[in-house]
Amino acid sequence: MLVEKYRFSRALRPFSFSVALIVCLTGIMAAYREGFSDPLNAFLILSAGLLLQAGVNLINDFTDLSLLNKVQYAGAHRQIIRNFQMGLACFLLAGCIGLYLVYLSGPFLLVLSVVGFVGALGYTLEPINYKRRGLAVFFVFWLMGVLMVLGAYFIQAKVVTADVFFLSIPVSLFTSLLLLSNEIRDYEDDRDKGIRTLSVRVGYDKAILIYKMIIAAIYLTTILLGLTDILPWSYWLLLTLPIVILPCRFLHKEGGARRQLTPETGRGYLIFGIFYCCLLAL
Repeated sequence: MLVEKYRFSRALRPFSFSVALIVCLTGIMAAYREGFSDPLNAFLILSAGLLLQAGVNLINDFTDLSLLNKVQYAGAHRQIIRNFQMGLACFLLAGCIGLYLVYLSGPFLLVLSVVGFVGALGYTLEPINYKRRGLAVFFVFWLMGVLMVLGAYFIQAKVVTADVFFLSIPVSLFTSLLLLSNEIRDYEDDRDKGIRTLSVRVGYDKAILIYKMIIAAIYLTTILLGLTDILPWSYWLLLTLPIVILPCRFLHKEGGARRQLTPETGRGYLIFGIFYCCLLAL
């Protein structure tokens, strides 16, 4: 049944929670290695990040309402609306936590929060809807990557440095990779519905090439971070490469056989991120 596609547990996309967890932890651990640590704030940062990720996931299918006949697919319509309402509730809770952290940290965090919130809503909602404009892979690098790392670091340290920006790049690239894997998995469905994601715009073969290029960029940047002493011992992250490239075996499969591409990319992200944050802690 179509309604199964939109059930809450599936719409929540728990595999993607590795994004919020890792990017927030990156900022927290980058501050920790500089001597800034507040366990309560760290907990609130992680909570707000996970709620924001949940909200983005739950509103993701809202634009499908215009593509489904309301009478024929009444059950799917109801489920999409319920998920959307739950997504807004997640945004509200994340916003409350964010306001408290802004109160503690100052206006710079408010600017980051507003940009991030607008970006989260604009993922699939009009008039922005950068998913159908083919810009999602680019924007999540900044909105669900760099800005979240900088925000988490700023809450703890009350400053932002160039080193933190550079440290945010590998995990931000992985955020883009995870989203791209989702586009590749849903390529035929998005194409048939007229949803012009980046993968649909450039074509399937080029989307696969971009996927592989992002993986290469992730490890290239981590090596450069080691060579510049921004992240000593970064070469240890090469141990995660066999796991990170494992999902590539799904790239050339047909339709439904690619279902595991995104969850496995998320698993690789989590393992890479844990290694990454451990190196930061050292």
